[in-house]
Amino acid sequence: MTLSPISSAEEIIDHLRGLGSAENIDGLGRFGITTEAALGVSNVALNRVARLAKADHPRALALWRSGIREARILAAYTASPKALTLDEARLWAADCNSWEVVDTVADLFVAARFEQVLIPEFAGDEREFVRRLAFAMIATCAVHLKQEPDSALLAWLPLIEAHAGDERNFVKKAVNWALRQIGKRSAACHGPALTLAEKLAASGNRAARWTGKDAVRELNSVKVRDRLGLSD
Repeated sequence: MTLSPISSAEEIIDHLRGLGSAENIDGLGRFGITTEAALGVSNVALNRVARLAKADHPRALALWRSGIREARILAAYTASPKALTLDEARLWAADCNSWEVVDTVADLFVAARFEQVLIPEFAGDEREFVRRLAFAMIATCAVHLKQEPDSALLAWLPLIEAHAGDERNFVKKAVNWALRQIGKRSAACHGPALTLAEKLAASGNRAARWTGKDAVRELNSVKVRDRLGLSD
């Protein structure tokens, strides 16, 4: 079939089924991606489908409700940030069962400018993927909200410190990601982020120590310091 902006959710899902492969499903599993509801469609193909299908918010909601990995990623790609509601975002967050889907919807939630409400709310949630979503959103803010003052990003550092001790793999990696992205945003952000990274690196908590050491290593790298004009 030929996809178009008027293709239905059912037509898109049928098309996705034809693009999937068992080999791709095996590959997803090797990256720690949940594959129980996966069709095995590559991300390159998903991006192509998204470009053909275009944005359609009601259809995106239907794609999400299918529970299929690829349909949910397409839902995030084709939902309208302006039409998305906080209640819809919360429902999607509760459904997340894979770091890949979390990191994809983080972009949508930031584009909808829900960060001030949802980041603290999700960080306080004990569910692993919901908490990961909070820190994925912080990382996304640091990269994409270029018009926001640096102070808006630095305001998230206490939240990073508060949850740096979470030992769960997908939370720990997102906390680390958020800290590194803030530190790489600008010269003004680099110092405070590096100070926190050094503090965490000296922590007695294993997760916090790992996050701190890894962030210190990247933020002190020649590549980062040169880009930010911090080289001696």
